[in-house]
Amino acid sequence: MGGSQVNRSLVRLYYEVGEASRDPVATWAKLTGNSQEYQRARGERRVPLDDATAAELVAAAIVHTVARHGADRVAALASTPLARVVRGVGGAVLTEHPCAPEQVLGPRFAGPEADDWARAAYVLLWGENNRLVRTADTPWVIAGRYKGQKVVAIGTHPTRLSDETLVVRPGTDGALAMAMGHVLLKEFFLDRTPFAGHAAERTDLPFLVRLRAREGAFVPGGLLGRVCDRLSVYGGETAEVLLPRFDDGPGVLRRGVPVLRDGDELVTTVFDLLLAAYGVARPGLPGAWPEGYEDRREPYTPAWQEPYTGVPASRTLKIARELGVTAEKTGGRCVIVPGRLETAHADTAYRAMLALLVLTGCGSGWAQAGGAGIPLVPYLCLHACGEDRSDVGALSWALSEGLFARRTSRSVLLEAVRDGWPMAPAPRVLALPRPIYPLPPDVDLLIGPDENCDLSPPDPELVAAAVARLSGRTAPAEPGAAPAGGRMRLLVDHAWMHEYGEALPTYRPPGLGLPLKPTQLVRVTAQ
Repeated sequence: MGGSQVNRSLVRLYYEVGEASRDPVATWAKLTGNSQEYQRARGERRVPLDDATAAELVAAAIVHTVARHGADRVAALASTPLARVVRGVGGAVLTEHPCAPEQVLGPRFAGPEADDWARAAYVLLWGENNRLVRTADTPWVIAGRYKGQKVVAIGTHPTRLSDETLVVRPGTDGALAMAMGHVLLKEFFLDRTPFAGHAAERTDLPFLVRLRAREGAFVPGGLLGRVCDRLSVYGGETAEVLLPRFDDGPGVLRRGVPVLRDGDELVTTVFDLLLAAYGVARPGLPGAWPEGYEDRREPYTPAWQEPYTGVPASRTLKIARELGVTAEKTGGRCVIVPGRLETAHADTAYRAMLALLVLTGCGSGWAQAGGAGIPLVPYLCLHACGEDRSDVGALSWALSEGLFARRTSRSVLLEAVRDGWPMAPAPRVLALPRPIYPLPPDVDLLIGPDENCDLSPPDPELVAAAVARLSGRTAPAEPGAAPAGGRMRLLVDHAWMHEYGEALPTYRPPGLGLPLKPTQLVRVTAQ
């Protein structure tokens, strides 16, 4: 007998049904035809089972579920040992990070492997996990440093695993990223244009955006679906746009953008809106603009971020320039390794960090653990929110439409489940790295360390071998991939993002907020 622990009712039924067929996949198919019997027994005492049999049981469940219900009905959180097996059959690898990478870089984005870090020229270790814990990927960072790679750590504590460290106050990472983006836009898009070709071909920056009239000015009203022949329409007519500001309460930024007329409507480009959001001034545009990098009043200058993050403006300027120059000279060999940001608005911080890679042509350099993923499944979302009494509308910006006013996060998530989008389908086989309550009631096989799960996670190598052996009966679905030619997005054109003022990169300070917001669940398809 090995170390695997399995619900005794499940073991008994598996052996009883399997006596006739002696085929693990057929046994599991017959067992789940009437799965209520052992689901009612979930939580009974677990008994030891040899590792090979436990792995075979899990593999049979995976192979049958892929063939009968589709690969996306097999799910595992990225932090469980079985995540790699589930990813290999095209299943849903669930991430507990906000899904900003999917929104910006495209569905099923798969970042660099750990050994790609050693070939990078510039690495930003951004977040707590990369410095307080020596992960299995740490040797690759060390190997890269022997090749002349520069490693910069950004977080709340100093570290020795870097050439340079920026110590930021908790929850203010987004402010630092926005200030770095301000520098990149000014010096690498206006003063010089080394990334113009990349931006025109691989990003949404030349896309035309409709402007809607609002309170004597305009707000972004959605993409037109057409691409302009240049990044900016600067040089002609102008209009004032209203943009969200959260650093000084729910406020409004008034900035000008160049516009074109499309019939009765005014349009501009995503690039022009991005310059306005970051506060990168150009002569002749209306509105309130920073007077330079030293201006502390207007976001998002290096001097503006200093009182929030504690990072001197001069060092922010230096790191932003190093990132831009290195990306220019190496063809985009820069990597951000994100840690887990434990703040209510971590998704906006991630999007501000991702913008740095998109702007510099390093879109494949987001090294988030877990690889390609999808948003949390409805069970886990609804569990996380519980029966809360919070007002989701309180997170909206000052000029929102009131779409979520006086509504709870649970009601919004239930609406998303009802509409079938953007949530992932409910899993039939689910692997969890830790206990979760209440337990999902309709899962055929629940794998996890808790006593109320059907069985503890068996050895992933044994499960992978059993899946390979049994899957000859059916070809597992391949993981989805972003369409060829897809563009990275700096404007997420979705009603929820506009409602929260997060369609463009922005900064939300730490403080009162919800651990899970609808904007973290928005999924987009690549253009």
